Amino acid sequence: MRYKIRPGVESYGHAIGILLVDCSTPFIPGDVGNASTYRYPVLYRTVPDVTLGRLIERGDESLIQNVIDSALELQKVGVRAITSDCGYMVRYQRKVAAALDTPVILSSLLQLPMIEQTLGAHRKVGIICANAARLTPELLEIAGLRDMSKVVIRGLEKCPNFRGPILDETGSLDQEAIEAEVVSVALELVQSYPEVGVILLECSNLPPYAAAVQAATCRMVFDFTTLIDSFQYASQRQRFVGIY
Repeated sequence: MRYKIRPGVESYGHAIGILLVDCSTPFIPGDVGNASTYRYPVLYRTVPDVTLGRLIERGDESLIQNVIDSALELQKVGVRAITSDCGYMVRYQRKVAAALDTPVILSSLLQLPMIEQTLGAHRKVGIICANAARLTPELLEIAGLRDMSKVVIRGLEKCPNFRGPILDETGSLDQEAIEAEVVSVALELVQSYPEVGVILLECSNLPPYAAAVQAATCRMVFDFTTLIDSFQYASQRQRFVGIY
């Protein structure tokens, strides 16, 4: 195989590019923003001016060009798919995808249509998110959800150990305390709605707690990492070796 340089590229071998919100949050192992979360190299770009307040609280549409420009930078260096570290970035999903040639998967919520199709009429998807009031039907529709009655939403905005470091950017994080809050919310969700068959974690800070949620609820748990891993594996398929 003959290889050629890509002008302006500093490093090679990154299949996944990740757009970061401009925030100050500890990215622990399992978090989308922590590179050791992955078994493969990833490449990060912080999107200027895309703060949590402007993205989640205000849903600022004027930020779209900033997101597109940062995504184009990642595309230029050769990544095979571009994601983000906030589920609410789904707001920009369609416009960013339209502006790029590279597949765009900005939100864990993009798994909703697939999950919806796997469940019978009597079953629901439980969504645990950073702020329930801001996860509007509009955003779920952009993600591809067809039937709003199929989801039950719980937010973590009133959980102090989560809210401090994640939403208010206090600068320090107690992993065990957040895990207890997330598990408590998940248990309340399935106890109130036993028909919830699958749980989807919207927030990119929540994958560290997915195993605990699964152990407590006995449900399948999807999150940003299940989405990102699927695109990584699709971008770098391996030959099968076995016995015939």
